[in-house]
Amino acid sequence: MRPVVHEVNTWPWLHELGEQAGRVVTLADVPSETWDAVCVPGVDAVWLMGVWERSPASRAIALADAGNVASFEAALPDLDVERDVVGSAYSVRRFVVDERLGGAEGLATARMELHYRGVHLLLDFVPNHVAPDHPWTEEHAEYFVPGTDGARYAAGRDPYFAPWDDTVQLNAFSTALRAAASATVLDIADQCDGVRCDMAMLLLNRVFAQTWGERVGWPPPSEYWTDVIGAVRADHPHFVFLAEAYWDLEAELQHLGFDYCYDKRLYDRLEHGDARSIREHLGADLDYQDRLVRFLENHDEPRAAATFGTERERAAAVAVATLPGATLWHEGQFDGRRVRPPVFLTRRPVEEPDPELRAFYLRLVATDLRAGRWERRDVAGWPDNQTAEHLLAWSWTEGSRRSLTVVNWSGASAQGRIAMTGEPLGGRSWAFTDVLTATRYDRHGDDLAANGLYVDLPRWGAHLFRIS
Repeated sequence: MRPVVHEVNTWPWLHELGEQAGRVVTLADVPSETWDAVCVPGVDAVWLMGVWERSPASRAIALADAGNVASFEAALPDLDVERDVVGSAYSVRRFVVDERLGGAEGLATARMELHYRGVHLLLDFVPNHVAPDHPWTEEHAEYFVPGTDGARYAAGRDPYFAPWDDTVQLNAFSTALRAAASATVLDIADQCDGVRCDMAMLLLNRVFAQTWGERVGWPPPSEYWTDVIGAVRADHPHFVFLAEAYWDLEAELQHLGFDYCYDKRLYDRLEHGDARSIREHLGADLDYQDRLVRFLENHDEPRAAATFGTERERAAAVAVATLPGATLWHEGQFDGRRVRPPVFLTRRPVEEPDPELRAFYLRLVATDLRAGRWERRDVAGWPDNQTAEHLLAWSWTEGSRRSLTVVNWSGASAQGRIAMTGEPLGGRSWAFTDVLTATRYDRHGDDLAANGLYVDLPRWGAHLFRIS
């Protein structure tokens, strides 16, 4: 399975719906047509980001930081602190659906609406830290990393950045904490179909030991994720675990039981790299690639419309949509939103939607061409034209179903011939229909077999061919 996931920033999304309806809207009473707009054809799962109970203590700490407040004001120039700042979605007070979003009953209604549309529900699990006022902080000191300089507990962190001062650090080496985490995810698994695990690589034994040293002692004989995933899968064998992961640790997390891991390397190469770097990245083992999550934006990354620009965003989207693995789209991405609101806010600025961009994305996401065998295709130029080095190409083949993706990853036009070897093409004509434009090109199989498919693409241009 190569699922397509649609991430929704739940609180601002519901606030916006309420503004439109002139009333409070929770997960219990989202209009049917709104669920239809989220569950567009091609989407397999909706990730409702940020549904868990927010922390008053975390909110107060965040508001005491002038840098945080400046970031809130940058995203929301008419910021009203009392109304708009609710606390971080990733400083969880309790893994209970916030009553202001509709509570557990509202989430159950949302899940029912999604399932009615054949769509699964994903939620967050934050394994590394909790809010300072989480009940565990008073009841289970053994779950936490001890603090220094008079602090009872350490603040949550990763080893390369300053601590998240609005959180407290859980001790991944604590057997008791692992049991409590397993019970927490088991409870979550009764409410949804999978979890996106925040900063999952921080819980690996060697990473955790490197981060906390003597304060947490020797690592246990098993890995945190082996224990937690194993406990959950015993009761929910088909429950999906998706990891936010960095530092080239994706394969290790897959080995420990994660179904999918973020492909941040691809994102970075799409943002900063050339065609060669992307091609090299796609040379990895196919089983590994099939368990990566490709994306152009999410709540942690800048909006694609602001990062890539119109032409390059569309080229990148065609690539992401047609590669092996899971695909993640972010609510608002289809409309060309440019402002990424911090996860502390209840609302986001009003932005004018881009109907042409939305039409492009809806065509792209609905295109079901990722079936069967995926294969990178060689692209050749000729002595007086080497622009083919800017072209990326790959195909999918399942029986008589065939597709071919070609992307010009450059700011200038590019020409080349796409190798069509290995296909029984000769002796007949073939139609290459670009599903994005409905343009059809007829080519004879003998020429394709001998010379490949000639393409001529403008800057950041792309073809998505259905071959028949």
